[in-house]
Amino acid sequence: MITNTELEYKGDLFPSKIVSFEQDVDSIYFNTDNNVILKITIFRDSLIRFRYTTKGYFSNDFSYAIDKTQSHGYNQLEVIEENAFYLIKTSKVFCKVNKKDMKISIHDIDGFTILEDEIGFHWEESYEYGGNIVKMSKQSKDGESFYGLGDKPTHLNLKGKRVENWATDQYAFHKDQEPLYKVVPFYIGLHHNKAYGVFFDNTFRTFFDFCHERRNVTSFWAEGGEMNYYFIYGPKMSDVVETYTHLTGKPELPPMWTLGYHQCKWSYYPESKVKEVTSKFRELKIPCDAIYLDIDYMEGFRCFTWSKEYFPEPKRMVAELAKDGFKTVVIIDPGIKIDKDYWVYQEALKNDYFCKRADGPYMKGKVWPGECNFPDYTNPAVREWWAGLFKELISEIGVKGVWNDMNEPAVMDVPGKTFPYDVRHDYDGNPCSHRKAHNVYGTQMARATYEGVKRFSYPKRPFIITRSAYSGAQRYTSSWTGDNVASWEHLWIANIQMQRMSMSGMGFTGSDIGGFAEQPSGELYARWIQLGVFHPFCRTHSSGDHGEQEPWSFGKEVIDITRKFVELRYQLLPYLYTMFWQYVNEGTPMLKPLVYFDQDDFHTHYRTDEFLFGKQILVCPILEPNAQGRRMYLPKGNWYNYWTNELVDGKRELWVNTSFDQIPIFIKEGAIIPKYPVQQYVGELQFDELTLDVYYKLGKEKSTVYEDAQDGYDYNKGRFSLRTFNATGKEKELIIQQHREGTFETSYSKFKINLMGLPFKVKKIELDNEKISLEQVQFNGGNFLIIDKDFAELHIIGS
Repeated sequence: MITNTELEYKGDLFPSKIVSFEQDVDSIYFNTDNNVILKITIFRDSLIRFRYTTKGYFSNDFSYAIDKTQSHGYNQLEVIEENAFYLIKTSKVFCKVNKKDMKISIHDIDGFTILEDEIGFHWEESYEYGGNIVKMSKQSKDGESFYGLGDKPTHLNLKGKRVENWATDQYAFHKDQEPLYKVVPFYIGLHHNKAYGVFFDNTFRTFFDFCHERRNVTSFWAEGGEMNYYFIYGPKMSDVVETYTHLTGKPELPPMWTLGYHQCKWSYYPESKVKEVTSKFRELKIPCDAIYLDIDYMEGFRCFTWSKEYFPEPKRMVAELAKDGFKTVVIIDPGIKIDKDYWVYQEALKNDYFCKRADGPYMKGKVWPGECNFPDYTNPAVREWWAGLFKELISEIGVKGVWNDMNEPAVMDVPGKTFPYDVRHDYDGNPCSHRKAHNVYGTQMARATYEGVKRFSYPKRPFIITRSAYSGAQRYTSSWTGDNVASWEHLWIANIQMQRMSMSGMGFTGSDIGGFAEQPSGELYARWIQLGVFHPFCRTHSSGDHGEQEPWSFGKEVIDITRKFVELRYQLLPYLYTMFWQYVNEGTPMLKPLVYFDQDDFHTHYRTDEFLFGKQILVCPILEPNAQGRRMYLPKGNWYNYWTNELVDGKRELWVNTSFDQIPIFIKEGAIIPKYPVQQYVGELQFDELTLDVYYKLGKEKSTVYEDAQDGYDYNKGRFSLRTFNATGKEKELIIQQHREGTFETSYSKFKINLMGLPFKVKKIELDNEKISLEQVQFNGGNFLIIDKDFAELHIIGS
């Protein structure tokens, strides 16, 4: 028998009419006669939070994603009551709240509609778990495009896609597979040349539909929790991404060695094999800064132990590797082996630090060590204990970085490959089930690891890498995209994933170069290296089940290509370090898809291959075998072909010839690109000269170079060097002005200036208002000159 009450509560429920509202400083509360409350909070004139409850009161307001150290503020807030709606105005947007049904519309100050509800907020009661399934649908505008959502292995433009957010161990995933390891419920919408963002801060399993089910409707929903989202107005994509990154937090600067090339495999053991690999890098003169130890370095896969057979003296080995310029990075997983004689297990058991099932037993699952229990990293006491476990690894043995894997969390041989829903978590004093904590488990593990490594690395900077992450994880850790495959499809996927991660606030990311599963051809590996050196995190990693994957595994031609491109990365380290400084300080993504660079050009909206590396280098990888070149799109502006120095006009598609040892790389006209000499590892050389590649432009262009001690925290005390170069090109003159901030003194004293594309023959040079001879700057009629690094103004004058 079905009663009327049961019928009444089946299906979707909706807010009814608004019966009252009140304002409390920056927040406005709207109440309906069926107990729904909408709280609208103004963070900035362009950043508004929408939070709904259906029970007449709000639960404790807590988020792991929001960076509470960041400040916000608005210039204007006005609330006006009209007959049919309430109007909330800031200096950037105004928001209408319909009195009849609580539907929302958001407009720019000219009245143009940016985003508006379709059905709007609605919900469905969850009889199985309690609480609600919360839903939101928005109207999609004509020609609207969508970007973001983290490392989704699908087209950069998400129009027509449906995606799922549930951190999942997806070994050998494929194109368009859902879900993957990371959860970043943030997207960017773009229509009529105006961009906005939506961050749905809900840690339950979430879904986004970008006009997949209904062609003019975008929707997002969660299997529990609140409808709680942030609206960010641009109108530029850069405004949206920078505001989102500010909201969820930015990392501290990494040590420069982490931006070098890294080598990894599952697994390098014993010690003699590790030494063989590192020695080969030095013998072949392929630069490399870090060597990784996977799970086989442990005693029976027990975290915080060393295999006595494979690594009998880890402290000595790590010190010897360091002497040869290699930092050692080790893996740590969340599964703690159930073993009464294992000290880590004993401590966790004694202090009740493991996750429990609903009825009291500890969560038990099989991972690499066998049967394991799992720490509850959402408990502050557990994070503090976990941080303390790194003392021996970091401060005594000398390990420089830690790599967190399997932290989705991944569990073998069970349906769903993770914890059951009934596992309980502390959630920083907000007790919940695994349904809510699952997507943040990996981030909180990485956070605890970061706190430990930072504590015991001090005064040096920590380095953490994680596989699983939720929005805000970038405050603690870098990441990689998990167990990819040695295939051309995955080379395309890796390119997309890095661009998307950069736009999603998690810039310090890379893929397993060459593919983790299966075996690449030499051609595929070379093409992947050529792309990977332009990703913020650059590491070859592979499964030991599928053969050798070191650069020398593919013959001399691939060795030479690898060396050539890794050397280019090391030359560009000051440029890359400056990119990172801009990301840390401004929230600027390090990689920029073409649509980010020029959203007004419709041709960029569906481009996937080309991207900006920093602000002035355009990269287009070769993604198919047997290629002698490729078609690509050059965005607005004029660009120098890096290999030929030919100047090419942009905003068009063109064919670019390339050989096997090249990919299309273009430099923005007017750019000044800093370069270090080639080193085998960061800090190997003391050098007296910084190279500046200057690309002539008729007009003006600004470039920056950020430098500091490359590690440590003195940069927070002003010990950094920030050089701003303003280049002005005229028909017969090039003027370069330099402005410098900070107190750090670089080791070099001179600039070697390489002049590219000058349309005139150099006749004379003026340096800081003084005429100097060409011999004084070692100008030999070629294209370079050498001057003191502290110049203020340089004039290069033609005849």
